[in-house]
Amino acid sequence: MREIVVPILLWFSAVGCGLMAGLYFAFSTFIMGALGRIDQPSGIAAMNAINADILRSLFMPLFFGTTLVSAILAVVAVFLVGEAGSLAMLAGGIVYVVGMFVVTMIFNVPLNNALAAADRASSDAASLWARYLKEWTFWNHVRTIASTAACALFIAAIAAS
Repeated sequence: MREIVVPILLWFSAVGCGLMAGLYFAFSTFIMGALGRIDQPSGIAAMNAINADILRSLFMPLFFGTTLVSAILAVVAVFLVGEAGSLAMLAGGIVYVVGMFVVTMIFNVPLNNALAAADRASSDAASLWARYLKEWTFWNHVRTIASTAACALFIAAIAAS
């Protein structure tokens, strides 16, 4: 049974991490830059619209599903220590859950909530938007790197099996 379930979970996580890495990469490399170059009220409105739509999209099941499966793989890897690919599986799970999920919950989501609550026409909105662009993008870089690294680690675990 384990010989069937673990590879399926590894493939799911590898693909999920890869998809997440691609999305975060797009935000890090050009979306946030483009939003930062348009006028502040429009940038805030666009980012708030993206954040609202993403919550109702297929992103959410992938976001939570990949996190759950990656956490399960990390736990399973503890019981498989010494077997081929187990350390890559453990590292992939930890890197993804901490570097993507925890970072998102602690840093990106509160920034999104603050932006959603802002009056985009107020004088405070300008400083919030400048801070948002800098801090949200920094933490998004972390999520991009973590998702990419976890994808590679899960692929390494598949290859070692």
